[in-house]
Amino acid sequence: MSATAATADVVGEDQVAESPNVDFTPVVSLPEVETKTLEEDEEEVFKIRARLFRYATEVDPPEWKERGIGEVRLLKKEGRQVRLLMRRDKTLKICANHYVTSNMSLKQNKGSERAWVYTTYSDFADGEPKQETLAIRFANATNAGLFRTAFEDAQRVAQEQLKDMPQVEVEEGESDEENEKYEQEETEKGSTADSTAEATANGEKAADTTTSEVTEKLEGLTVKEEEPAAATDSTPAAPTATEEKVAEQSNEAEPAPAETKEES
Repeated sequence: MSATAATADVVGEDQVAESPNVDFTPVVSLPEVETKTLEEDEEEVFKIRARLFRYATEVDPPEWKERGIGEVRLLKKEGRQVRLLMRRDKTLKICANHYVTSNMSLKQNKGSERAWVYTTYSDFADGEPKQETLAIRFANATNAGLFRTAFEDAQRVAQEQLKDMPQVEVEEGESDEENEKYEQEETEKGSTADSTAEATANGEKAADTTTSEVTEKLEGLTVKEEEPAAATDSTPAAPTATEEKVAEQSNEAEPAPAETKEES
Protein backbone atom coordinates (compact mmCIF):
# COMPACT_ATOMS: atom_id res chain seq x y z
CA MET A 1 0.00 0.00 0.00
CA SER A 2 1.37 3.39 -0.88
CA ALA A 3 1.88 6.22 1.62
CA THR A 4 -0.74 8.31 -0.11
CA ALA A 5 -3.42 5.67 0.35
CA ALA A 6 -2.49 5.19 4.00
CA THR A 7 -2.76 8.92 4.63
CA ALA A 8 -6.16 9.00 3.00
CA ASP A 9 -7.38 6.23 5.30
CA VAL A 10 -6.20 8.11 8.39
CA VAL A 11 -7.87 11.30 7.29
CA GLY A 12 -11.08 9.43 6.53
CA GLU A 13 -11.14 7.91 10.05
CA ASP A 14 -10.60 11.28 11.73
CA GLN A 15 -13.39 12.99 9.87
CA VAL A 16 -16.83 13.05 11.55
CA ALA A 17 -19.95 12.98 9.47
CA GLU A 18 -21.95 16.16 9.82
CA SER A 19 -25.52 15.65 11.14
CA PRO A 20 -28.33 17.55 9.46
CA ASN A 21 -29.71 20.54 11.34
CA VAL A 22 -33.34 19.61 12.00
CA ASP A 23 -35.69 22.10 13.65
CA PHE A 24 -39.01 20.77 15.03
CA THR A 25 -41.69 23.38 15.44
CA PRO A 26 -44.41 22.45 18.00
CA VAL A 27 -47.87 22.07 16.57
CA VAL A 28 -49.59 23.52 19.63
CA SER A 29 -48.08 26.29 21.73
CA LEU A 30 -49.04 26.18 25.41
CA PRO A 31 -48.65 29.34 27.48
CA GLU A 32 -46.86 29.17 30.80
CA VAL A 33 -49.20 28.96 33.77
CA GLU A 34 -48.16 30.47 37.07
CA THR A 35 -48.96 28.16 39.97
CA LYS A 36 -49.47 29.78 43.36
CA THR A 37 -48.69 27.90 46.55
CA LEU A 38 -50.29 30.52 48.84
CA GLU A 39 -46.88 30.98 50.43
CA GLU A 40 -45.97 34.13 48.50
CA ASP A 41 -47.19 36.50 51.22
CA GLU A 42 -45.49 34.61 54.06
CA GLU A 43 -41.99 34.97 55.44
CA GLU A 44 -39.91 31.88 56.07
CA VAL A 45 -38.44 32.11 59.57
CA PHE A 46 -37.12 28.55 59.92
CA LYS A 47 -36.36 25.55 57.70
CA ILE A 48 -34.78 22.18 58.41
CA ARG A 49 -34.92 18.65 57.05
CA ALA A 50 -36.84 16.01 59.01
CA ARG A 51 -38.94 12.84 58.89
CA LEU A 52 -42.61 13.01 59.93
CA PHE A 53 -44.85 10.31 61.45
CA ARG A 54 -48.52 10.30 62.45
CA TYR A 55 -50.26 8.16 65.08
CA ALA A 56 -52.98 6.24 63.19
CA THR A 57 -55.93 5.60 65.49
CA GLU A 58 -58.19 4.26 62.73
CA VAL A 59 -56.41 0.88 62.80
CA ASP A 60 -56.57 -1.72 65.56
CA PRO A 61 -54.26 -1.60 67.37
CA PRO A 62 -53.14 2.03 66.74
CA GLU A 63 -49.65 2.45 65.30
CA TRP A 64 -47.18 5.01 63.97
CA LYS A 65 -47.20 5.54 60.20
CA GLU A 66 -44.66 7.52 58.22
CA ARG A 67 -46.02 10.55 56.39
CA GLY A 68 -42.93 11.59 54.50
CA ILE A 69 -39.43 13.03 54.41
CA GLY A 70 -38.77 16.65 53.51
CA GLU A 71 -38.12 20.13 54.75
CA VAL A 72 -40.25 21.40 57.60
CA ARG A 73 -40.70 25.19 57.52
CA LEU A 74 -42.18 27.82 59.80
CA LEU A 75 -43.94 30.59 57.86
CA LYS A 76 -44.99 33.91 59.34
CA LYS A 77 -47.49 36.40 57.99
CA GLU A 78 -48.19 39.83 59.40
CA GLY A 79 -51.06 39.75 61.85
CA ARG A 80 -51.34 35.94 61.93
CA GLN A 81 -49.95 33.00 63.81
CA VAL A 82 -46.89 31.12 62.59
CA ARG A 83 -47.75 28.24 60.28
CA LEU A 84 -45.88 24.93 60.15
CA LEU A 85 -45.68 23.53 56.62
CA MET A 86 -43.92 20.39 55.46
CA ARG A 87 -43.83 18.93 51.94
CA ARG A 88 -42.54 15.57 50.76
CA ASP A 89 -39.46 15.34 48.58
CA LYS A 90 -39.94 15.13 44.79
CA THR A 91 -43.76 15.04 44.86
CA LEU A 92 -44.03 18.19 47.06
CA LYS A 93 -47.22 16.76 48.55
CA ILE A 94 -48.20 18.37 51.85
CA CYS A 95 -47.78 16.10 54.87
CA ALA A 96 -48.16 18.71 57.64
CA ASN A 97 -50.02 22.03 57.56
CA HIS A 98 -51.17 23.66 60.78
CA TYR A 99 -50.73 26.74 62.94
CA VAL A 100 -48.45 26.71 65.96
CA THR A 101 -50.62 27.54 68.97
CA SER A 102 -49.71 28.32 72.54
CA ASN A 103 -51.39 25.18 73.96
CA MET A 104 -49.11 22.74 72.08
CA SER A 105 -46.47 20.83 74.00
CA LEU A 106 -43.33 19.22 72.58
CA LYS A 107 -42.41 15.96 74.29
CA GLN A 108 -39.52 13.62 73.66
CA ASN A 109 -40.40 10.37 71.91
CA LYS A 110 -39.36 7.58 74.31
CA GLY A 111 -36.47 9.60 75.64
CA SER A 112 -34.93 10.25 72.21
CA GLU A 113 -33.04 13.54 71.95
CA ARG A 114 -33.68 13.95 68.24
CA ALA A 115 -37.46 13.35 68.05
CA TRP A 116 -40.44 15.36 69.31
CA VAL A 117 -44.10 14.39 69.72
CA TYR A 118 -46.98 16.89 69.82
CA THR A 119 -50.71 17.12 69.12
CA THR A 120 -52.44 19.56 66.80
CA TYR A 121 -56.22 20.00 66.85
CA SER A 122 -56.56 21.15 63.23
CA ASP A 123 -54.11 19.80 60.67
CA PHE A 124 -55.04 20.62 57.06
CA ALA A 125 -52.67 18.20 55.32
CA ASP A 126 -55.61 16.24 53.83
CA GLY A 127 -57.66 19.34 52.98
CA GLU A 128 -59.93 19.12 56.02
CA PRO A 129 -59.12 19.99 59.64
CA LYS A 130 -58.29 16.88 61.66
CA GLN A 131 -56.82 16.28 65.08
CA GLU A 132 -53.48 14.55 64.68
CA THR A 133 -50.69 13.34 66.95
CA LEU A 134 -47.43 13.86 65.07
CA ALA A 135 -43.84 12.79 65.69
CA ILE A 136 -41.01 14.63 63.95
CA ARG A 137 -37.48 13.19 63.91
CA PHE A 138 -34.25 14.93 62.94
CA ALA A 139 -30.79 13.78 61.92
CA ASN A 140 -29.24 14.67 65.27
CA ALA A 141 -29.95 16.27 68.63
CA THR A 142 -28.62 19.66 67.49
CA ASN A 143 -31.22 19.96 64.75
CA ALA A 144 -33.91 18.86 67.18
CA GLY A 145 -32.86 21.60 69.60
CA LEU A 146 -32.96 24.24 66.84
CA PHE A 147 -36.49 23.14 65.91
CA ARG A 148 -37.64 23.34 69.50
CA THR A 149 -36.29 26.88 69.88
CA ALA A 150 -38.05 28.06 66.70
CA PHE A 151 -41.24 26.24 67.72
CA GLU A 152 -41.34 27.94 71.13
CA ASP A 153 -40.73 31.33 69.50
CA ALA A 154 -43.78 30.71 67.30
CA GLN A 155 -45.81 29.84 70.39
CA ARG A 156 -44.84 33.17 71.99
CA VAL A 157 -46.05 34.97 68.86
CA ALA A 158 -49.41 33.20 69.16
CA GLN A 159 -49.65 34.12 72.86
CA GLU A 160 -48.96 37.81 72.11
CA GLN A 161 -51.63 37.85 69.44
CA LEU A 162 -54.16 36.51 71.91
CA LYS A 163 -53.29 39.32 74.32
CA ASP A 164 -53.57 41.96 71.60
CA MET A 165 -57.00 40.80 70.48
CA PRO A 166 -59.66 43.39 71.36
CA GLN A 167 -62.04 42.28 74.06
CA VAL A 168 -65.73 42.77 73.51
CA GLU A 169 -67.18 44.91 76.27
CA VAL A 170 -70.81 44.34 77.17
CA GLU A 171 -72.66 47.02 79.08
CA GLU A 172 -74.84 46.08 81.99
CA GLY A 173 -77.97 47.45 80.36
CA GLU A 174 -77.40 45.40 77.23
CA SER A 175 -76.87 42.20 79.19
CA ASP A 176 -80.08 42.79 81.17
CA GLU A 177 -82.04 43.38 77.96
CA GLU A 178 -80.66 40.18 76.46
CA ASN A 179 -81.64 38.22 79.57
CA GLU A 180 -85.17 39.64 79.49
CA LYS A 181 -85.49 38.84 75.81
CA TYR A 182 -84.31 35.28 76.44
CA GLU A 183 -86.78 34.81 79.30
CA GLN A 184 -89.61 36.19 77.17
CA GLU A 185 -88.79 33.77 74.33
CA GLU A 186 -88.71 30.84 76.76
CA THR A 187 -92.09 31.93 78.21
CA GLU A 188 -93.62 32.11 74.74
CA LYS A 189 -92.28 28.65 73.94
CA GLY A 190 -93.81 27.31 77.18
CA SER A 191 -97.23 28.86 76.48
CA THR A 192 -97.20 27.48 72.95
CA ALA A 193 -96.41 24.03 74.26
CA ASP A 194 -99.22 24.27 76.86
CA SER A 195 -101.77 25.34 74.24
CA THR A 196 -100.73 22.50 71.99
CA ALA A 197 -101.08 19.98 74.82
CA GLU A 198 -104.52 21.39 75.74
CA ALA A 199 -105.72 21.15 72.13
CA THR A 200 -104.50 17.58 71.97
CA ALA A 201 -106.32 16.69 75.19
CA ASN A 202 -109.58 18.30 73.94
CA GLY A 203 -109.31 16.36 70.68
CA GLU A 204 -108.83 13.08 72.54
CA LYS A 205 -111.81 13.88 74.79
CA ALA A 206 -114.05 14.62 71.79
CA ALA A 207 -112.97 11.40 70.14
CA ASP A 208 -113.85 9.42 73.29
CA THR A 209 -117.33 11.06 73.40
CA THR A 210 -118.05 10.23 69.77
CA THR A 211 -116.94 6.64 70.29
CA SER A 212 -119.21 6.18 73.30
CA GLU A 213 -122.22 7.59 71.41
CA VAL A 214 -121.69 5.23 68.50
CA THR A 215 -121.37 2.30 70.91
CA GLU A 216 -124.67 3.17 72.59
CA LYS A 217 -126.43 3.38 69.23
CA LEU A 218 -125.09 -0.01 68.18
CA GLU A 219 -126.21 -1.57 71.43
CA GLY A 220 -129.79 -0.18 70.89
CA LEU A 221 -130.09 -1.86 67.56
CA THR A 222 -131.54 -5.49 67.70
CA VAL A 223 -131.65 -8.00 64.93
CA LYS A 224 -134.91 -10.00 64.76
CA GLU A 225 -134.32 -13.66 64.19
CA GLU A 226 -136.71 -15.53 61.92
CA GLU A 227 -138.88 -18.14 63.68
CA PRO A 228 -138.23 -21.64 62.45
CA ALA A 229 -141.00 -23.13 60.28
CA ALA A 230 -143.34 -25.67 61.90
CA ALA A 231 -142.24 -29.21 61.40
CA THR A 232 -144.53 -31.20 59.10
CA ASP A 233 -145.61 -34.70 59.91
CA SER A 234 -144.00 -36.98 57.40
CA THR A 235 -146.09 -40.06 58.48
CA PRO A 236 -148.73 -40.91 55.82
CA ALA A 237 -152.41 -41.02 56.90
CA ALA A 238 -154.22 -44.34 57.22
CA PRO A 239 -156.06 -45.36 54.03
CA THR A 240 -159.86 -45.21 54.00
CA ALA A 241 -162.17 -48.11 53.19
CA THR A 242 -162.77 -46.97 49.65
CA GLU A 243 -159.01 -46.66 49.03
CA GLU A 244 -158.50 -50.20 50.38
CA LYS A 245 -161.16 -51.59 48.03
CA VAL A 246 -159.67 -49.91 45.00
CA ALA A 247 -156.24 -51.25 45.96
CA GLU A 248 -157.62 -54.81 46.19
CA GLN A 249 -159.14 -54.56 42.75
CA SER A 250 -155.89 -53.28 41.26
CA ASN A 251 -153.98 -56.07 42.93
CA GLU A 252 -155.98 -58.77 41.15
CA ALA A 253 -153.73 -59.92 38.37
CA GLU A 254 -155.16 -60.30 34.91
CA PRO A 255 -154.61 -63.72 33.20
CA ALA A 256 -151.58 -63.83 31.01
CA PRO A 257 -152.40 -64.04 27.29
CA ALA A 258 -152.18 -67.45 25.64
CA GLU A 259 -149.15 -68.19 23.61
CA THR A 260 -149.71 -67.76 19.91
CA LYS A 261 -148.18 -70.00 17.31
CA GLU A 262 -146.29 -68.49 14.50
CA GLU A 263 -147.93 -68.90 11.14
CA SER A 264 -146.19 -71.19 8.77
